[in-house]
Amino acid sequence: MTLTQLEYVLAVNKFRHFGKAAASCHVTQPTLSMQLQKLEDELQVIIFDRSKSPILPTNEGVKIIKQAKSVILEHKKIYDIIKSSNVDLEGDFKLAVIPTLAPYIVPLFAKNFVNKYPKINLIIEESKTEDIVQLLDNDEIDAGLLVTPLHEDSVIERVLCYEPFYLFVAPNHPFNTKSKIRENELELADTWLLNEGHCFRDQVLNICSSKQSTSKIKGNIQFESGNFETLKNMVLKYSGYTLLPHMAVSQLPSNRKTLIKEFVKPIPTREISLVHSRMFLKEKIIIALEKEIINSVPKDLKSLKKGNIEVIEIY
Repeated sequence: MTLTQLEYVLAVNKFRHFGKAAASCHVTQPTLSMQLQKLEDELQVIIFDRSKSPILPTNEGVKIIKQAKSVILEHKKIYDIIKSSNVDLEGDFKLAVIPTLAPYIVPLFAKNFVNKYPKINLIIEESKTEDIVQLLDNDEIDAGLLVTPLHEDSVIERVLCYEPFYLFVAPNHPFNTKSKIRENELELADTWLLNEGHCFRDQVLNICSSKQSTSKIKGNIQFESGNFETLKNMVLKYSGYTLLPHMAVSQLPSNRKTLIKEFVKPIPTREISLVHSRMFLKEKIIIALEKEIINSVPKDLKSLKKGNIEVIEIY
């Protein structure tokens, strides 16, 4: 058994296709297939069911794949130990951020971080929560910035801050006569939502779940968006309301902030964390990144008292 064979196993599991797996490993398909066959012969098990399309691991294969991930990660740690012994932090660091957080938090820390650590190549991409968890599991990224708790045993969550929610209300909506809003006053039919896959949508649905929807503000329009800007425009055009996180509210022009309503305490809030695999590499970079993000977070988020907020679960 070789590390190369285990890497081929992981590639086939990722792509569920021998040709694509071979291309990702920069070898020919016959070479990859031959090495996998040698490994299966040595172990006397079938790792992949080749009769399926796409290719699927067998029951034994699932166990082997899990162990192969651990072996490859431990192998990579050897190189990480050497790099971490250097005075300067260096190397690639891949970070995935959920779309409802990226526009607001990335600009706060990214420039300062790369200026402070010029030998680190910070690679940032946007991904949804479930994709980030999968990318971490496959060792395709080093860390994720997302909303927690995830209730995933395979990851470690480093809580950075808590971000309260606000209501963005149309000028003609009855809520505009109120100073503050209670969660049980929200109606799903009045609420403009992000589309499926966004954890912020799940949190909003959890907030609204305590009350049945009876309002017909939106009539026969069914619309969901992938960003807050579109939702705000729909509120202004058609009435109703949407929920916004604190950092999105802070960027509103002054004439739009008059449409913001606070919630009665405890305020619905999201927990923001830096998440990485339990078998994590690049520990010093993760610690440096955590520190930089915490330093960049708005002061009013750092001063929140736990008794005044209610952390909303994702699911």
